[in-house]
Amino acid sequence: MVLLDIFADPICPWCYIGKRLLDAALQRHPDHPFAITWHPFQLNPNMPQQGMDRRTYLEAKFGGKMQAAQTYAEIAEHAREAGLDLNLAAITRTPNTLDAHRLIHWAGIEGRQQAVISFLFEAYFQNGQDIGDADILRAIAERAEMDGAMIARLLASDADVEDIRARDAHARQRGVTGVPTFIVANTHALVGVQPATLWEDVIAELRGGAPQGTRLQ
Repeated sequence: MVLLDIFADPICPWCYIGKRLLDAALQRHPDHPFAITWHPFQLNPNMPQQGMDRRTYLEAKFGGKMQAAQTYAEIAEHAREAGLDLNLAAITRTPNTLDAHRLIHWAGIEGRQQAVISFLFEAYFQNGQDIGDADILRAIAERAEMDGAMIARLLASDADVEDIRARDAHARQRGVTGVPTFIVANTHALVGVQPATLWEDVIAELRGGAPQGTRLQ
């Protein structure tokens, strides 16, 4: 197997689009060599724990209402081209994603990361749900066939909080500045959304004997 480490944030629309295009390539090549692990990278590490009003956040981030609307119109168009219909109007809050990243980490332990990542993106970008809310995260965990009661207990504690923050900081120290960032075989970094055809080329090249590398720590 060839390691594919993905740095992402579940409120990042480009990460959702990037996953969709990667998934399209993987579906066309079910015998692909990748062993995929998702790693934490918070777009807003200083976001208040309770999150904030999305319109206020976007206007502050992009410099005004018009600029925010233009940026997200472009994002929505790219999403449609990838086969995604984002329900951006349904999103009312921008959450702090620390707890979502904790859930992704726990899902990795149980081999449920792909399902949890998919459900987080769907909850936020299609259903407008607050994925910083513990009840929403518990429901996502249960949908992914994890123990919801255990996840609720973990979320109510500080379990793995410092680990997630340390891994986020380590990624930045290693040069990750934005998401999605894909690292193939712990050697080759692909930054940003990549077309499905590129992933198919990568798969073909790896089948030719590319080095496998070692897992990121």
